[in-house]
Amino acid sequence: MARLLSVNVGRPQPVGLRRGKTVKSAIGKAPVDGRVRVEGVNIAGDDQADRRVHGGPDKAIYAYAREDTAWWERELGAELGPGAFGENLTVEGVDVSGALIGERWRLGTVELEVCQPRFPCFKLGLRFGDPQMLKRFTRAERPGAYLRIVREGEIGAGDEIEVAGRPDHGVTIAMVARAVSIEPALLEFAAAAPALPADLAVWMRERAA
Repeated sequence: MARLLSVNVGRPQPVGLRRGKTVKSAIGKAPVDGRVRVEGVNIAGDDQADRRVHGGPDKAIYAYAREDTAWWERELGAELGPGAFGENLTVEGVDVSGALIGERWRLGTVELEVCQPRFPCFKLGLRFGDPQMLKRFTRAERPGAYLRIVREGEIGAGDEIEVAGRPDHGVTIAMVARAVSIEPALLEFAAAAPALPADLAVWMRERAA
């Protein structure tokens, strides 16, 4: 059964140093108990440190699969808990990176839409204390998915996830990430997914040209 294992939130806090300056990030997220409100462009209690590149309607919620976290535990030789990758939703039984752009998830009283992969920045390296983590994460092709909020409501750990409304274009989260970071020959095809954020689709088409 596809289900929500935990809802994770966090506020901006120091995560490390870069070029001698303290860097703040909300990548450090922890599970919360009970039902949690989902509305606007956020989950209640969650925030972003730099809203120029994080958050907003097309990056309202970040989901990561427990199965992918387990892969990383084997890769890194370390135990990783919920929210280890800064995800708001730790899920099980859902192929998050294999999700189609534009597919809908229903859980609790909320409906979400898969819209783009995570393209990690240097803060992921600070989070793991490994400057190579950015490259490792990209090469692993397990990016996780950002979700839009289609219907506001409440969610909580244990909610069943219904995957509905799957489009037929075949463009997955992993394909978009691969097109942007590894295989530019895929850019034009991947950019055609209607539910991609407009600015990302335009950038992909321009790069393909």
